[in-house]
Amino acid sequence: MKELVEVVAKALVDNPDEVVVTEKTEGKNIVIELHVAPSDMGKVIGKQGRIAKAIRAVVKAASSKDNKRVDVEIM
Repeated sequence: MKELVEVVAKALVDNPDEVVVTEKTEGKNIVIELHVAPSDMGKVIGKQGRIAKAIRAVVKAASSKDNKRVDVEIM
């Protein structure tokens, strides 16, 4: 899942070198933290959070076959 978020985020931003993705596992829950440059924050979140919702939906669909819950947090 970490790689999926990283690929999507790097495709969206102007500074792909500053994209950092970390993954924390807590039982069946996985928390993926996405860090981007402050100037790219709007591109990752999108208008009214549409891009962020889309990223979360894709990750949720990809994680459903593993029976794990994945949360994406944009920092």
